[in-house]
Amino acid sequence: FSPSVLGTREHWDAAYERELQTFQDIGDTGEIWFGEESMVRIIRWLEKHKVPLDSSVLDIGTGNGVLLVELAKSGYMNLTGIDYSPSAIQLSEKVREKEGMPNIKLKVEDFLAPSAELSGFDICIDKGTFDAISLNPSDAVGKRKLYVGSLCRVLKPEGFFLITSCNWTKEELLNEFREGFEILEELPTPKFCFGGRIGNSVTALVFQRK
Repeated sequence: FSPSVLGTREHWDAAYERELQTFQDIGDTGEIWFGEESMVRIIRWLEKHKVPLDSSVLDIGTGNGVLLVELAKSGYMNLTGIDYSPSAIQLSEKVREKEGMPNIKLKVEDFLAPSAELSGFDICIDKGTFDAISLNPSDAVGKRKLYVGSLCRVLKPEGFFLITSCNWTKEELLNEFREGFEILEELPTPKFCFGGRIGNSVTALVFQRK
C-alpha cells in the first residue's frame, strides 16, 4: 500500500476533533465505517452462533463507539472500546451518554502497545483499524506484525476475531493472520461488477485464535 495520512494518529485526532465538535453542535454521531450493514453483519453472526450475551467484547479502534451501542442494544453486556485518539474516546463517551449506555467501557489505548489490563477477551472486532495501520507512512509492515502480536495477547485461546476490511482480500488477510489464527467463515458483503469480473469491495472474515 502507498503510505497515507489515513495511517497517522494526527489525521485521526483532527478528524475526531471535528466530529466531536459537530456532535456537540448538532448531535450528529459522525461516519459509520462501512455503513450500518457492517454492524448488522457482525451482530447477526454473533446471534447465529449463539455467542453468550455476557461474552467480553473488544472493539479495536472504536471511533464514535456506535458499534458498541448497537451491541448493547442487542443485549451484549461486557463491552469495551479502545482508540488511540483521545478525541475519538471523548466522542464515544458523548454518544454512550446520549444513548444511555453507561456500562460500555471506553479507554484511550494504542493497540500496538496495549496495557497489561487489556487481556482475556472472548471476541475482538476490527472495522477498518487494521486498514489504517496498513497505510502508516512509518514501517507499516512492522506495525502489522505488532498488531497480530497484540491480538494474540488480548484475545483468549479459541476466541473470535471479526475483521472488516476494504484494503485487503480474503487471501491476503489469511496470510496476515496465519500465525496464531485459523479462518472460520467469510461473511457475505456487497459485490460489484467491473469489466466482466465480479468482486467484493469489502472483505469480512471471522478468525478463531488457535
